[in-house]
Amino acid sequence: MTSIIENQNFKVLFSFFLLVLFFSHTVSVFPKYIDQKKPCKQFSFYYHDIIYDGADNAANATSAAIVNPPGLGNFKFGKLVIFDDPITMDTNYLSEYVARAQGFYFYDKKLGVNAWICLTLVFNSTEHKGTLNIMGADLMREPTRDIPVVGGTGDFFMARGIAIVETDATEGLRYFRLKMDIKLYECY
Repeated sequence: MTSIIENQNFKVLFSFFLLVLFFSHTVSVFPKYIDQKKPCKQFSFYYHDIIYDGADNAANATSAAIVNPPGLGNFKFGKLVIFDDPITMDTNYLSEYVARAQGFYFYDKKLGVNAWICLTLVFNSTEHKGTLNIMGADLMREPTRDIPVVGGTGDFFMARGIAIVETDATEGLRYFRLKMDIKLYECY
């Protein structure tokens, strides 16, 4: 009699286990639908970078190379740059900052200029609070580059999307400005 009851309990528990397994698989197979045509948040910024040149711009520099290229040729392969750059709503560097871009990039193409970038936009304004994390390949020779938005905090908690980046202005090797159009497709 006890073995019959144990056998029935086993069948019930096994059936319950299979049911849980089936439903957990069903949930993972059908992820949340994301409408890629209509972002849930969208905005544009200007990223300003003043590169430290080792001479007279130390007071205004917002980025510096911490590892120089190893000298494998006439290119920047291996150079690592850290930055703490201002983000503005317009092209003027002296405009009010809406965020700071903090992170690094390194040149990862041996026979050209490409970089891998990892940055956090740190917001502390009346309009936005929190961070937005952007990282991926920056194909610098392209007119526009799509870099993934991989997360965030505060107003941008767990955000997912794309940052469309284009070089807006350059002044020699000391300054460049990027226009960043950010489109978030997954907002919470």
